[in-house]
Amino acid sequence: MQRYFIYLAYDGTNYHGWQVQPNGSSVQQCITDALQLILRSDIQITGAGRTDTGVHARMMVAHFESEINIDCKLLADKLNALLPSDISIYKILPVSDEAHARFSAISRTYKYYLTTVKDPFHFHYECRIPYPVDFQLMNRAASFLLQTSDFTSFCKLHSNSKTNICHVTLAEWTQCDENRWVFTIKADRFLRNMVRAIVGTLLDIGRGKLNESDFKDIISRKDRCKAGSSAPAEGLFLYDIEYPEDIFSTNQH
Repeated sequence: MQRYFIYLAYDGTNYHGWQVQPNGSSVQQCITDALQLILRSDIQITGAGRTDTGVHARMMVAHFESEINIDCKLLADKLNALLPSDISIYKILPVSDEAHARFSAISRTYKYYLTTVKDPFHFHYECRIPYPVDFQLMNRAASFLLQTSDFTSFCKLHSNSKTNICHVTLAEWTQCDENRWVFTIKADRFLRNMVRAIVGTLLDIGRGKLNESDFKDIISRKDRCKAGSSAPAEGLFLYDIEYPEDIFSTNQH
């Protein structure tokens, strides 16, 4: 039995998130169906995380196991031919038996895109804000996230996470062009809805509804109800996932 990592990307607009849903299409289900059709066996895949409805991924990783010997490039090509145009397979790599798409990851990076203009060609991929915000204030507040360990205030209520401890190593707003900004956040792990809750709260600071002291207080309260509303899904991208080099294997069984 050989384990493999699939590196892929998707436009989440038409899906009810990554994870298989009982009453809606998911990215995980689409890829599972395609793999089972090609390999003619009961293949199950496990993702590095779960993205919500409408959230995108420039980089997602999933793993699966197969008893038959696989030509990784050929399988990637076959999957791309079979999958819809809004899901793309970058590559498939053999990994060690212990490698796990979710638990072996050492970091994840998300990006959230904002725009101040109405653009019919980008509305699925960025959040438009019709009001002015102070990005310098938002960046000063975002720097507190690097000193935070408990992110309960930014976790979806009634989540089944065993711990709300995360270690953020990067959190900053940068300007893309005259009308567009991006928030980049990198951590060892993320909680459900965490990035969108953080962005929504930072926007309240940028608008003057909250100040830096309020932001620190929200974090210390460990209460999701104290934080701002979640930012819309369409601006969010899972952007990168890092793994230790020693999990990658050139041996195929």
